[in-house]
Amino acid sequence: MITREQVIEFINRQNAALVASVDEDGFPNVKAMFVPRKIEGNSFYFTTNTSSMRTQQFLRNPKASIYFYNKGRYKYEGIMLVGTMEVLQDEAIKREIWCDGDTMYYKQGVTDPDYCVLKFTAAKGRRYCALKSESFELT
Repeated sequence: MITREQVIEFINRQNAALVASVDEDGFPNVKAMFVPRKIEGNSFYFTTNTSSMRTQQFLRNPKASIYFYNKGRYKYEGIMLVGTMEVLQDEAIKREIWCDGDTMYYKQGVTDPDYCVLKFTAAKGRRYCALKSESFELT
């Protein structure tokens, strides 16, 4: 059984995250995003635009999933986490995960109204590796 520490270690080695939301018709919508800026407990923090379609979907329905994978030459490994996504506008968390290059996306800086933080809280997960799948809890 994979441990929480192994899950976090795997995620920290990845270059992108696939983030899934649920649209107004109940269909899943998936988008590639930068990896989480912060991981604390079972919570994963991402930055995005307040005006984005994905943010609006999370405001209507917080059910979410995030997926990370590594495709090696002979081995594929993927980890999916399911849980809920919160849209945060709190200035303290926005400042905490702000990076210098973010002004490329948010011209007004950390106080840009179009800058928000997505906080994903995992409830459970599933891992695929070496032709085997396993479900797990993050404990």
